[in-house]
Formats: sequence, C-alpha cells, structure tokens
Amino acid sequence: MADRKDICELITELTEYGVRSGLVVQEDVTYTVNRLLELFGIDEYNAESEVSGTETSLDKVYNKEDSLYDELHDVLKKMLDYAVEKGLIEDSGANRDLFDTKIMGLLTPPPSVVRKRFKEIYERSPREATDFYYDFSKATDYIRTDRIRKDEKWSSDTEFGTIDITINLSKPEKDPRDIAKAGSAKKSGYPACLLCRENEGYAGHLSHPARQNHRIVPVTLCGEQYYLQYSPYVYYNEHCIIFNHDHIPMKIDSMTFAKLFDFVRQFPHYSVGSNADLPIVGGSILSHDHFQGGNYEFPMVRAEYESEFGLGDYKSVHAGRIKWPLSTIRLQGKDIDELVEASDHILTEWRAYSDREAFIYACTEENGNEIPHNTITPIVRMRGDLYEIDLVLRNNITTDEYPLGVYHPHQEYHHIKKENIGLIEVMGLAILPARLKNEMAALKEAIFEGKDLRSDELTASHADWAERWMKKYDRMDKDNIDGLIRDEIADVFSHVLENAGVYKRDEKGIAAFDRFIASL
Repeated sequence: MADRKDICELITELTEYGVRSGLVVQEDVTYTVNRLLELFGIDEYNAESEVSGTETSLDKVYNKEDSLYDELHDVLKKMLDYAVEKGLIEDSGANRDLFDTKIMGLLTPPPSVVRKRFKEIYERSPREATDFYYDFSKATDYIRTDRIRKDEKWSSDTEFGTIDITINLSKPEKDPRDIAKAGSAKKSGYPACLLCRENEGYAGHLSHPARQNHRIVPVTLCGEQYYLQYSPYVYYNEHCIIFNHDHIPMKIDSMTFAKLFDFVRQFPHYSVGSNADLPIVGGSILSHDHFQGGNYEFPMVRAEYESEFGLGDYKSVHAGRIKWPLSTIRLQGKDIDELVEASDHILTEWRAYSDREAFIYACTEENGNEIPHNTITPIVRMRGDLYEIDLVLRNNITTDEYPLGVYHPHQEYHHIKKENIGLIEVMGLAILPARLKNEMAALKEAIFEGKDLRSDELTASHADWAERWMKKYDRMDKDNIDGLIRDEIADVFSHVLENAGVYKRDEKGIAAFDRFIASL
C-alpha cells in the first residue's frame, strides 16, 4: 500500500532524472516538483526528499546510458501503480499511457527552447543536431525505448542480398475496455490526424495518444514549411517523419522529388523517401503529406545496377535498373535540378504508360470515372558525393483473383504478411505483425512433438508452408530450428516484395521492364 511518502520519493527520483538527463535545469526544480505534486493531488512535500544531482545542459542530453532510461521506466511504473491504487486513473493500457505521458510532459522543455537548441547545434553540425534531438526524444520517453526492445529483429540472406526483418512487438495491444469507451466517446476532429502539428503538447484521449512530451522541429523544404519528428515506435535507427505544416493529402510530383533532395542536402547523413500517393501501394496515412527518413542503411542501398542506360536530355544523370524484387530505376548525379527533372520525366511517362502484355494499365474506368493506377515510391540518399534517387514503379490495380491488389502480397503469403507494402518494406525492411511471435513458438513446438499442424489455430495457416520447407533440411533440432524458421520467413518476405514488383524477375518480365525504359 503506497503512502504519501512513497509518492514524494518517486517525485524526487523523477525530478533528479530530469536534472541528470538535461530536461530540467536546476532553477526549475522546485517548479517541476510542485507541478508533479499537483498532478498527484499532494499538498505537502517531505524535506528529506529534496532533489539532488548534477545538472546536465540540454545539448548534452544525448549519449545517455540505457540504464538511465531503465531507471525512468521503473519510476514511471511505480507512479502509475500509485495512481491506479489512489483512483487517479483506471487500470488499463491506454489510461496508463495517457497518464505517464502527462507526467513526462511536466519535465519536457517548451517547444521554443528545444527548437532554439536544435538550431544552435545544427549550425555546428547537422549530425550533432539530429543526435541531440533523437536522444532528447528518448529522454522524454516520447520514443518508447523500453517497448522497442521487445521487437524481434534479424537479417537473412536471400536472392537479393541480406534483408532485414522485424516482428513489431512494441505497439501495445488495445484493451477491450478502452476500445469500448473510445467507441462511445464523443468524436473530435482535433488534431485532424496523428501527424498534424497540433499534436505537439496535446493531452490525448482513449482513441488518440497523448503528446505532452512531444516536440517538433521546423524544417524548410523548397520554401515550404515542414516539421521534423521521430516515430515513437522507431522501426530503425533514427526513424524520422517530416510532415507538412498543413493537413493536405500525399502527392507524388516534381516538387516531391525536389523536397526530398532538399532534405538530404540539409541532412546528408539521412536518407528520405515518400510513400506512394495511391491506396494499396501507399502508406497508412495518405491524408497528410509527409516523408520518412533516418540514419539507417536499408538493404535496397546495397542493390547493384543490373543494366544502365542513357536518359536523352539529362546528360549528367547516371541511370539504370537495379537488381531488386520491386521494379526500380536508380538515378545518380551532382546536379539536383537535373535529377529532379529526370525523375519527373520518368514519373510523367509512367503515369500514362500501359502494356497489356505485362498487365500494366495506367488507368481503368469505373462507373464512368477514370481510375489512375500508376505511381512511384521515391527514395533519396547520398552516395559519396553523389545524390541518388531510387524510383520504384508501383501499380494498384485489382482483379477478381486479386481483390487486394495484383501487385500486393498474394494470398499464399498472407499467413506471414498481408498488409500493404509501404516505403519501409520497399527498401527491404519487413515490418511483420506481433501475432507471429506466438505462432512461430507454437509451430516450433508442434514440429518437435509431431503434432498435426492443422489442428491448432496458431499453426493451421502456416501448415502448407512449413511442410514444404521442412523437407529441405536433413537436420532440424533445437539448436538450429529458430534460425531455419527465421530464414524461411525472410524467404517469404522476398517473395512478397516480388509480388509488389510490377515487372516479374523472369526473362519475360525483364524484357517488359526494358520496353518501358526504352520509351523514356
């Protein structure tokens, strides 16, 4: 049974964390303690709980040991338990998340302070500025480091080189009680979506995450206002999102290419890309213009040219198609303007391109309306002193046989992956559902115990797949089974990426790809 002394001690520990992490300056300690006392409904503070600790300046917030974040999460858990015990919150996942974010919001400096510090550090070094901002976002617990560690990650060799796999275990599962309450709650249109700038400091509710500890950094791209933030559940190192000041839809055009190059010009240690602007082949949020980037070498970067070609008027641009499961044209050069023009030329030609023999249709008619199908997923990075852009050809046509999309994971692979193939996966990093953790554990057990794979709902959907690959191996035991399963999952993902490729990787498909290239 926690008492007032216990919560005062926790408030002391949390404030000391704020001081040591650089979030709280010494002259703000009393103010911070009083705000926390108010939050917990406490009107007295034990003298022996007085805050101590060496102050760290905000620009030294980064490079903290994981142990410091472990201390934070331990304190927050105890605070949440206290809040539940005293009836301050209900004991559910969403309510705990709302409350611990509110707690951390009291330690988080205001936007003006963070932006000023980022700008000052950027003038010294763009890399140091993002180092500061990334670790600041971890220190405020906006990036949920304790949950991200739960993700299962590995790499496996495939026909297309090493690809990366993640089973996403960091996003908390919805509590049925929270779902029920959110369904009956009054709906709000503010903020308009999870990316809008109005999320900064927002208290949230059961159907919208709290963001009191969230700070965004202004970035100007081609004269337009954007903002930089990190994903709270980073899928890779420094997984950032760059979103438009305004809530406007995604659009791939020449300005998109120009903005991607402008971002890499300003942050040359980052790569950046955009999801496509059509359903099925686009991302999960098409309603708000945004890009995603980070400091990570995706498997796609290591793909080499398979053939190279000239691009007519764009003399300084080196062009070719690369060996990758999705049909991709790579351009390199030093002149950003010419790279933008060349990219826009390819986009314009692809938007209007049809090839019945290859089942490529630029548009179809539905109820008298013309429905466009062709678009591009672009990715920009530096390679040495060259700018490089990968233009991934996409098409979202559906048929009776493939109602979710012809160039979408096919039914035979849905037991592993059925969701859309977005930007991150296009680049060779699989984001797989959390269900696979328990399903693969059950599969492994069933294999060793000789069980009927179809008799258990956890393994039934994987039975055909498992029975095929089990025949390939002479030895399968407890020492190698995990590695075998992981490699087979990676093999499925490589086939899923091939499904998403508009041109197949056989002789006929490559010839069709070359027909499009010839049209350029």
